[in-house]
Amino acid sequence: MSSVLRRGAARLAAATVVSGLVAAGAIAVAGPAMAEEGPQSTGGATATLGGLAVFDTVTVPGKGEVSAGLFEMDVTPGGALQTYCIDFHTNALKGKEYKEVGWDQSSLHDNENAGKIRWILQNSYPQKNDLAELAKKAGVPSLTEKTAAAATQAAIWQFSDNIDAVPNDASAKALTEYLEKNAQDLEEPKASLSLSPSSVAGKTGERLGPITVSTNAASAAVSLVPGAPAGVKLVDKDGKVVTSVANGGQVFFDVPAGAADGAAELTVQADTNIPIGRAFVSTKVKSQTLILAGTSTSTVSAKATATWAKKGAIPAVSAVKNCAKGGLEVTASNEGDEDFTFELKGKKVTIPGGKSETVTIPLAEDQAYDFTITGPNGFEKNFKGVFDCKTATPGPAPSETPSTEPSPSTPAGTTGGSTGGSGDLAETGSSNATPMIAGIAALLVVLGGGAVFFLRKKKTVGQ
Repeated sequence: MSSVLRRGAARLAAATVVSGLVAAGAIAVAGPAMAEEGPQSTGGATATLGGLAVFDTVTVPGKGEVSAGLFEMDVTPGGALQTYCIDFHTNALKGKEYKEVGWDQSSLHDNENAGKIRWILQNSYPQKNDLAELAKKAGVPSLTEKTAAAATQAAIWQFSDNIDAVPNDASAKALTEYLEKNAQDLEEPKASLSLSPSSVAGKTGERLGPITVSTNAASAAVSLVPGAPAGVKLVDKDGKVVTSVANGGQVFFDVPAGAADGAAELTVQADTNIPIGRAFVSTKVKSQTLILAGTSTSTVSAKATATWAKKGAIPAVSAVKNCAKGGLEVTASNEGDEDFTFELKGKKVTIPGGKSETVTIPLAEDQAYDFTITGPNGFEKNFKGVFDCKTATPGPAPSETPSTEPSPSTPAGTTGGSTGGSGDLAETGSSNATPMIAGIAALLVVLGGGAVFFLRKKKTVGQ
């Protein structure tokens, strides 16, 4: 384990391990409060971005000298990560929440060189931390952690952003050239933890599911979120109560016949090493997309919900970001005996009993979204996030909010790798915008991209 991960793990060793993801909002369905979907993903690691921890300088045409190297991130509720940047022209906002996602939900979704980036991660620092051996492969006398990190980041930028970053250190330059020349196309790594589907529904007295667990952990703990109606249990296909599952395991909500119409939620949690090469995207604001380079044992988690009723429409709704289709895919199913009807961007969608339908909501790049789907018996599910699927183009990046103060900046190579002042921008190539440009850009995001979609179930006759 690298020194940065050791420090991160030590800081987090005393942290209390809690079940589930931090969430806001609710599904109000005659039962416990349900967590909102938040960032559209079915599970994995949630982490907070720190600053550049191991870095050196590189020269980029048109940009001059910039800092390049490894970020450190703290996993919630426990663990430490190291990541490289795969989004050169976007500022990295320190202290912001990130979520592990597949390549299809990041700027790598249409990058034919994504597999080569993973090869670089597997064959350079910090995965290859024998620096003498790494220097030998590059044909140089020696490397340090800083020069190896800068060289690795420079090679990654070539394939993620088509940036010709050249390390200022001669040995680092040789390592960059070695990595670019020898990079091979590797497959995308699997998720550390995911659930499919993340939402199920059915009639009272049935087993609702299955929900299939995929994980690289030896086992994962399964539990009901507190507040579930009395008598509801988590079971396997044979009806046996389950408290843990292995990869490929299936879980059902067992709802007793006498239960009132309602809902419940389960949490799956595991301690594991997240696969190298998984992408990390910001969940609430536009911030630099990152890719995993090193990890301690980290806690990952996922949630799934179930709703049930004796009769009428019984909806289950989930959403996932689809970069290839340019929007958010909303999948609505109906396990009841009456139609489930709602409006989607002015279009009425009706799901007959026993059917399901997937509708894509078109979103602009960097657009913030926040919308709610409602249904019978107080059903309500909210989805929010930022549609971030492309690497930024050259030019000033929008700040999180308009500011009347100059953006903080630090010359490349300054200890710590983060900017001065308030310390909210970490430097890896992206230049800081002036206050006026940043304010205008942020305003445009609010006016043009911050659309709010509200999906409301149409009342049926007699209600």
